[in-house]
Amino acid sequence: LSVASVEDPVVMSKIRQNLREKHARHIADLRAYYDSEIQSLKQQLESSHRTASSEDLKKINQSLADRCDQLDAALNEASARIKALENKNNLLEKQVADWRERFYAVSNTSKVLQERLEEMRTTHKEKDNTISRLKSRLKELEEAFEKAYKLSDNKNTRLQEENKMFQNLLGEYESLGKEHERVKDTLNTTENKLLDANTEISDLKRTILKLEAQLKQVEHENTLKLRH
Repeated sequence: LSVASVEDPVVMSKIRQNLREKHARHIADLRAYYDSEIQSLKQQLESSHRTASSEDLKKINQSLADRCDQLDAALNEASARIKALENKNNLLEKQVADWRERFYAVSNTSKVLQERLEEMRTTHKEKDNTISRLKSRLKELEEAFEKAYKLSDNKNTRLQEENKMFQNLLGEYESLGKEHERVKDTLNTTENKLLDANTEISDLKRTILKLEAQLKQVEHENTLKLRH
């Protein structure tokens, strides 16, 4: 059986059905064969009764009895063989079910292992990248250490200069901080003035609109008076 057949329950059902049908046809053929043999023997017995003597009848009867015993033995053997085949078929069906379950379990295990393998590959790649970065960093530190070792004679001077530079930078930072606060205050004041100016501009615009309306009204009245 192929893997596809093991996985497909329809195929397995058809196989079992075909086996049952074959067994049934085999049993039917055996029964028909033995029935035909028995019928033929009966006919021979009847014809022999009519034509043969008593001594011949005994021989024929003995022969027929032996033949019947042979047929019964063959029938029993065939029935036992069919029973054994049916038991074997049931055992094979159980084995197929077990193999199918084992196949599914192995497939799931394989899938899980494949996923874990991919994760391990990704982790391994990330670790390789980290190791490369650490090697580069280590090389940089070694070069910096060599430079620092070469300049160790001027270490105190460099420290004093760096301290002085740091103090200067700190003073500049404090000065810039104070300047920043002053600028911030100035900016807030300017923003407030700008807001007041915008408010005043809005008021002036409304006043201008009112004056323009009044001017138009006065011009209209003057025109009417002039006409009058």
